[in-house]
Amino acid sequence: MPEQQGSSAVQLSPGPPARQKPALDVVDRAILRELSRDARMPNNALALAVGVAPSTCLGRVRSLRQRGVLRGFHADIDLEALGLPIQALVAVRLSTHSRDSIEQFQAHAQSLPQVLGTFHVSGTNDYLLHVGAASPTALRDFVVDAITTQSAVLHAETSLIFEYLRGAGPVIDPAARGSGRLGHQKTATAALDRVSASSA
Repeated sequence: MPEQQGSSAVQLSPGPPARQKPALDVVDRAILRELSRDARMPNNALALAVGVAPSTCLGRVRSLRQRGVLRGFHADIDLEALGLPIQALVAVRLSTHSRDSIEQFQAHAQSLPQVLGTFHVSGTNDYLLHVGAASPTALRDFVVDAITTQSAVLHAETSLIFEYLRGAGPVIDPAARGSGRLGHQKTATAALDRVSASSA
């Protein structure tokens, strides 16, 4: 009899369905741009900045949250003030890549209070963990006790962070440039210029 192929292969459960990308118009992108600069901006000021009525702005922000585009508002906290002056990136390589192993390690990493962020990445390593610690000794103990003791972890490598600088924010699509009140003013000015030129 011919040997059956793949009889011992690991069966992976199907992943979650791909989330449909929400459609964003110029006003949505303008709102996101302003909130990425100042998430505490009051609705009236936000409406003025993007050139829409306050009620329209409030509805747009609510829609962005319901669609999962605005996923939350976060405070930027000085970790040193909390007694965590040491930050590091811990690169983790797993020994097995079954879905169960990946999900178990990810759940474990996210449950650790020292972990500030978890990145599932491609390449030689599988995860990058952004962690905070009170001292180099505390960082070493965290890696040894909380990371390398996990059965799925094959290798862990720690890199100290000397300085962290927040980026300018997400890239705004070129179609959204000139949006908001300033964009409307430029459009109106250009139209008046064309009218004046044609009547001269």
